[in-house]
Amino acid sequence: MAESSSTSSAGAVGSWSAALSGKSDQEKEELLDRMLTRLALCDDSKLQDLLAKILPISIAALSSASTSLRNKVIEILSHVNKRVKHQLEITLPLSELWKLYVESSAAPMVRNFCIVYVEMAIDRVHQEEKQLMAPMFLTSISKLPSQHQDILLRITAKVIGECHASQVSDEVLEKYRILVGSKDWEIFLEFCLHTILYQPSSQSGGRPAGLSTVQCERVTGKHPVTSDMLRNRKSGMLNVIGALELPSELVYPIYIAACADSHEYVIKKGEELLKKNASGVNLDDLNLISRLFLLFNGTAGSDNIAPESKVNPGNLALRLRLMSIFCRSITAANSFPSTLQCIFGCIFGTDATSRLKQLGMEFTVWVFKHARMDQLKLMGPVILTGVLKTLDNISSLDSDAIARETRSFCFQAVGLLAQRMPQLFRDKIDVAVRLFDALKLEGQYLRMIVQEATNSLAVAYKDAPPKVLKDVELLLLQNSQVEQSEVRFCAVRWATSLFDLKHCPSRFICMLGAADPKLDIREMALEGLFPGEEQRKTMSQSISTEYPKLAEMLAYILEQQPAILVSGGIGDSKLLFLSKTYVAMIKFLLKCFEAEVTQTNWTEDSEYLLSVEKLCLLLEHAMTYEGSVELHASASRALITLASHFPQMLASRYAEKVLWLKQYLSHLDYDTRECMARLLGIASSALPITASSELIGEVISSIGGTQNLRFEAQQGLLCALGYVTANCVLRTDPISESVLQSVLKCLVDIVNKETAALASIAMQALGHIGICIPLPPLHLDSAAVSIWNILHEKLSKLLSGDDIKSVQRTVIALGHMGVKESSSSHLNGALDLIFGLCRSKVEDILFAAGEALSFLWGGVPVTTDVILKTNYSSLSMSSNFLMGDISSQQLLPSMEFQHDENYHVTVRDAITRKLFDVLLYSNRKEERCAGTVWLLSLTIYCGHHASIQQLLPDIQEAFSHLVGEQNELTQELASQGLSIVYELGDDAMKKSLVNALVGTLTGSGKRKRAVKLVEDSEVFREGAFGESPSGGKLGTYKELCNLANEMGQPDLIYKFMDLANYQAALNSKRGAAFGFSKIAKHAGDALQPYLSSLIPRLVRYQYDPDKNVQDAMTHIWKSLIADSKGAIDEHLDLIIDDLLIQSGSRLWRSREASCLALADILQGRKFGQVEKHLKRIWIAAFRAMDDIKETVRNAGDRLCRAVASLTGRLCDVSLTPVPDARQAMAIVLPLLLTEGIMSKVENIRKASISMVTKLAKGAGIAIRPYLNDLVCCMLESLSSLEDQGMNYVELHAEKVGIQTEKLENLRISIARGSPMWETLELCIDVVDSHSLELLVPRLAQLVQSGIGLNTRVGVANFISLLVQKVGVDIKPFTGTLLKLLLPVVKDERSASSKRAFANACAMVLKFAAPSQAQKLIEDTANLHSGDRNDQIACAILLKSYASTAADTLNGYHAVIVPVIFVSRFEDDKIISGLYQELWEENMSSERITLHLYLGEIVTLINEGITSSSWASKKKASQAICKLSEVLGESLSSHHNVLLMSLMKELPGRLWEGKEVLLNALSALCTSCHETISALNPDAPSAILSLVSSACTKKAQKYREAAFCCLEQVIKAFNNPEFFNMVFPSLLEMGKSLAPTMSGQISSATDDKADEPGSSPAALHDKILSCVTACIHVARIRDILEQQKNFIDFYLFSFSPSFSWTVKMSVFSSIKELCLKLHSSANNLQDSSTHTSITAFVHELFCTLTPELLKSLRTVKIGQVHIAAAECLLELTNQYTASPPAQWTELSFMTELLDLCEVEKSEQAKSLLKKSYDILHRLKDVKP
Repeated sequence: MAESSSTSSAGAVGSWSAALSGKSDQEKEELLDRMLTRLALCDDSKLQDLLAKILPISIAALSSASTSLRNKVIEILSHVNKRVKHQLEITLPLSELWKLYVESSAAPMVRNFCIVYVEMAIDRVHQEEKQLMAPMFLTSISKLPSQHQDILLRITAKVIGECHASQVSDEVLEKYRILVGSKDWEIFLEFCLHTILYQPSSQSGGRPAGLSTVQCERVTGKHPVTSDMLRNRKSGMLNVIGALELPSELVYPIYIAACADSHEYVIKKGEELLKKNASGVNLDDLNLISRLFLLFNGTAGSDNIAPESKVNPGNLALRLRLMSIFCRSITAANSFPSTLQCIFGCIFGTDATSRLKQLGMEFTVWVFKHARMDQLKLMGPVILTGVLKTLDNISSLDSDAIARETRSFCFQAVGLLAQRMPQLFRDKIDVAVRLFDALKLEGQYLRMIVQEATNSLAVAYKDAPPKVLKDVELLLLQNSQVEQSEVRFCAVRWATSLFDLKHCPSRFICMLGAADPKLDIREMALEGLFPGEEQRKTMSQSISTEYPKLAEMLAYILEQQPAILVSGGIGDSKLLFLSKTYVAMIKFLLKCFEAEVTQTNWTEDSEYLLSVEKLCLLLEHAMTYEGSVELHASASRALITLASHFPQMLASRYAEKVLWLKQYLSHLDYDTRECMARLLGIASSALPITASSELIGEVISSIGGTQNLRFEAQQGLLCALGYVTANCVLRTDPISESVLQSVLKCLVDIVNKETAALASIAMQALGHIGICIPLPPLHLDSAAVSIWNILHEKLSKLLSGDDIKSVQRTVIALGHMGVKESSSSHLNGALDLIFGLCRSKVEDILFAAGEALSFLWGGVPVTTDVILKTNYSSLSMSSNFLMGDISSQQLLPSMEFQHDENYHVTVRDAITRKLFDVLLYSNRKEERCAGTVWLLSLTIYCGHHASIQQLLPDIQEAFSHLVGEQNELTQELASQGLSIVYELGDDAMKKSLVNALVGTLTGSGKRKRAVKLVEDSEVFREGAFGESPSGGKLGTYKELCNLANEMGQPDLIYKFMDLANYQAALNSKRGAAFGFSKIAKHAGDALQPYLSSLIPRLVRYQYDPDKNVQDAMTHIWKSLIADSKGAIDEHLDLIIDDLLIQSGSRLWRSREASCLALADILQGRKFGQVEKHLKRIWIAAFRAMDDIKETVRNAGDRLCRAVASLTGRLCDVSLTPVPDARQAMAIVLPLLLTEGIMSKVENIRKASISMVTKLAKGAGIAIRPYLNDLVCCMLESLSSLEDQGMNYVELHAEKVGIQTEKLENLRISIARGSPMWETLELCIDVVDSHSLELLVPRLAQLVQSGIGLNTRVGVANFISLLVQKVGVDIKPFTGTLLKLLLPVVKDERSASSKRAFANACAMVLKFAAPSQAQKLIEDTANLHSGDRNDQIACAILLKSYASTAADTLNGYHAVIVPVIFVSRFEDDKIISGLYQELWEENMSSERITLHLYLGEIVTLINEGITSSSWASKKKASQAICKLSEVLGESLSSHHNVLLMSLMKELPGRLWEGKEVLLNALSALCTSCHETISALNPDAPSAILSLVSSACTKKAQKYREAAFCCLEQVIKAFNNPEFFNMVFPSLLEMGKSLAPTMSGQISSATDDKADEPGSSPAALHDKILSCVTACIHVARIRDILEQQKNFIDFYLFSFSPSFSWTVKMSVFSSIKELCLKLHSSANNLQDSSTHTSITAFVHELFCTLTPELLKSLRTVKIGQVHIAAAECLLELTNQYTASPPAQWTELSFMTELLDLCEVEKSEQAKSLLKKSYDILHRLKDVKP
């Protein structure tokens, strides 16, 4: 049809153009008239061809202006419309009509009619033509009138919906692709968007969401669009647009609209396309965002647009989608006014949902963050109003998650706007109040957001008007102490960030915050008070660090707490602030005081003095008992600070508060006691001399009183005694000699008598007196004795004590006492005591001794007033020289000696000799260390003294020598000393120092003074050498020697040693030689020529295990190398070569350092840098991981991780160029497979496997060349890398009761979860047909040679997955694989492995050629006749074939069904179970299946019966039984073959299980007896004879089966002749059991005497059954002839020797006989026979009834009683049916009655009672 249509089209195009050209209107009209006639005469069957010619010509004629011509055309068209309207099968010439439309551009009427008939024709053409024409309709559509555009767009949409709803062909796509980029295409895309936006009116309430009324009508036209049509059109459009892969910005709105559609399929398709294009779309494209805003906002609010053209906002789902996009677009944030309209539409729109409001607020946050300032100025104020209104409308108690999120975004928006436009908030604090209130009221989940917003708002008030700032102050103060920690945090944050340090209210808030329970608030408050002192830098850098005026700060504090001005009593005032607040307040006020005191002329400023008075009041309040120890210590130190600046003022003030001061002398805190004692001493200077003397007397009496004081009280009193006495002796009117003597005597007594702690305090007091005056002799017993002499021995003990603090105080006191001392002997004694500490190992004691020597030397930077009237503690603490601040101390005034005579020079000489001649060059390191400490102390504290200046060269030499010390402290202090000497010296000295240092480094300097070595001299530190030559901890210097020797420059050792030592001091925790690097740099320049050979070694040594070596080498590196990275890059090859060589060194330290260095250097390297080293690096890593030393192994692990990371990146084609990735793979992968995974070291194996897996993931197809090696390695590793514990468990599984198969499954499961299997799966993903050629032979080899359960199962599973992946590509290899896999399945012993290979075989079978498949299935079926393993293999294989290759297997059911059926009857339960399961799974109906394949099954059974294997005979016989049972008479068609085989097998020797042949024969006879008899009448007799013969066999089991068979045969054939043939022999066989029974007779009452199954009884039971069968088939006359034999046989069977089961059979037989006799009697006409029957019945009754009753008495089994009673009742009924003519008394009547009474079984009792009643009635009837 299509072909004819196209042919006619081609002809028609030419015909209508030729038919009208050159003709007049008249001729045209005549032509049309003829056409109308033809049309009217044409049948419908030929109408289609006619229309193809007529219709275009007719419409083309409309171009004429002739009215008549046009009327004729209208008449034709009207006729056409009527004819075709209801006959859709008549097609119209679509292509000709479209051709006419395109060519008739000048004739509107022609085009109008053309387009009408095009619209009509489109529904009548074939689908192929439709979809090819649709793109043509869009060509030049932009140039057509609007109405025509709409029609053509709808036609195209209709075609797309009908043809492309599911897919688009490439041919059609090409036609659409031609249009892409044109104006026509834009119109089409716009129409597609409108179509997808369109929803039926029922879903949008009549309001077209996202469309205008005009656009809606354009989509639908005049005809309504059904839901299915609309869905198809939308789906088709998405398919076309998606397949064309257009720029994302063009199609993004369409996809977004599709995701918000009402049709699930459209949504799904839209989601799919959106996800595909999401990454490529530019959300900052202005045109795209404008289109999206149009979808969201519409144009409904515009006034200058006609109502029908106003576009409504999109539906809710679409707007929700759009909001998530706007929140990712910066352009969307800068699209005013659309942005503002969008936000207000979300928040206040009439249909705004809570979710839309939430997204609107999220977009608000985005806008405030990313909008340009010019845009934000336009939108910010308006949006802020909306945000605040939203907050008012949404309750904070709302538990809705969306509402909570909305509030969260509201607060974020406020915070962001405050940062961007602070001027909006600056004039009022209403928003600040709102946020602080929100912090109190909002839930915990929202507080962090509000807190951030509140913190952001702080900046807005930075430059606010004063009145607003005042309101802010009040707000912060109100919120600084509320319950909620977030509020307090924000209050403090505002205070610190908004106001500078001079602002008193904000600092007060910080003081309150310093006591906050929250750590972050405390830290921020302290940072606000003391900027830069804390780690957290929360304050702005622009805030001033100028402290407020003390008076202003105090005034504000007093304003907040006026009670400070109220002076309370002693210790009874309450604490006005928290202790920590007080501490921070005091510290801050002291900062204010210290900043102001140096700039104020306080002698003239009474207001400032008043402030100091108020500060004293505040400090006194802080000393209340409620205060903490820290507070008391801070307050007391603050008082001393004030006193140091205003000594007279505070002395006068506290001279009146001596009692208040004295109460703190027993304070628990030492610092507080010390400070209050010092303050008491200052106050004493303002007391009258008499009052001072009285005070001293009181203190002495308190110390020496009878009352036992606490240690703290004693210590405080002693301190006070020292300070008071020292201040008194300095007065112009000093205390009297007697008072001074009492003081000295008291202190000396304390030193001599008390413990070291108190004695040291007393010595400290003596020292304080000694720095004021020379200590006078003590008058004892009218003799003057020197205090030095009295205390010498005690001092020796004190200085050798263990209390370090006491020793420190004592030795410093010695220095103080010697300041004013003039006696050389006393000074020498003091020196001896101090020098006695030279071997102390306690650093603090050595520093205290250095301080004492400094006091004795003279020129220390402190005065007496500093010691007595400030917070001075010691020189070391005051100068803090160990922390680096040394130069500033030199400017302080120095203490002057009382006299400057020659003996002070003698003291200095003694100290100099001791240091330079003894200690500094001693052979004991302790003494050298002590000498270094003391020399450094003298240099620091007395450096500006002329005597020290003269010694500077000697000091420099000493320090230069000492930097080479091994003792860390000595090194540090010596290096620090060098820098200090450099700083102290003048220019000449500095130049000399530099020259000497360079000389040392270059080897040209003079030889240093040597240290004399003795036996106990320590050259190296303990443990400096290892225990073996190959390792151990070597010293730094030895390492440097090695380094110098390796470089071939031994003389460089000196340069190295000094640089290393200098750096040890510089980097140590005590190092403070800030100028040292400048000096050392001069020596470093000498090493520049050796860099190329030095750099590799320096790199390695920076990773040395010895920290000292590391530090030394790091400093050398920093000194020599300016650009570390550049130097390493430049010498990279040399460095790596050296490290690789040293990684194999004999020394473990070199190996460890090399690995660590390599691990760091490799990071970030490119392939070109490491290409030639990569393999060696891996080998080095493996070697290190197997090192003998643990630390080297750890370093090896680190190197392995580093090189693995590098390798993974280099082999990843997404990170490295493909050629480089391939080369890296070629280097690494073979190494990993051969040396890594095959290693015996577990860590190496794990790392290698992990690396291989990583390579397989990242390399992609680049791994294909290595697939065969990789796959085989991974498969072998599945077993070789298995935990060896699993093998142990498997060996002992049976002992612990673990099933082998479960254990195997566990092992396989673990292997499948291993990285090896993961790698194998990755390999499968990249296999291609070329890879198979190399891979399959390797797999075949592995199938044959692979060992280990996991490997073998892995190989099988891999083959299965491989075949599944490559599909038909495996066909060339199926023959090889099948030949290989079948024997493997057969030979495998593991069930799991067998199943896996069977599955693989089945998978290959799926793609095998028919001949290969046939051979495989036949070979598989033949396995059923093999040994046990073969049979299992056959079952497993068939099961796999059925599940995997069912289609292939279906053609071979004739082969496999018989095998499965017969194998179900194997003796082995496991095997039979497998086949039974296989049968049940694959055979839907057993009977039908057996019918279908009966011939094949019988053939197989026959083969089994005739087989020489007994097992085969057995299962074949059982199969016959099953066939007979299921098929019954249907088996008759094949019975003869089976019967002949069975009859042939029955004679002959017996074998175990042969009885199944008899069972099969009986079953066959039962099911096919009619056919057997019909085909061969002699066959039943032959069968009977054969079975009877079998009954005579001696084998018990076989004989029983023969009797059972005989019974079934007799019953089956129902031949009366069988009675005479069998019954005599049965009697004979029954009697033959009598001799056997003679020896087995037991008590008749013993129920267990003859259990069922004992041989004679069982046989007799079977014989009875046969007799019963004979009775059933016999003729009556034959029975009567044998009546005597019957009675004898029954009597014999009642013998007590037989078990109760035999008796049960007897009862059944008797009942059968009675029934036979009864039925014969009723049916016979012969009276003589009837008489014989009656006589036989009477004889049976009279003879057997006593035996029956006897059985009832002797056997106790209820079942027997019931059967006996039934038998008796039957005999009785037969007897009474033909009663004797003359009644004869029955002897057993009484016995019967007795039995009725004693019978326990109700059923038996009822039967017996019936029998008795019948006989009793008969007796009454008969005379």
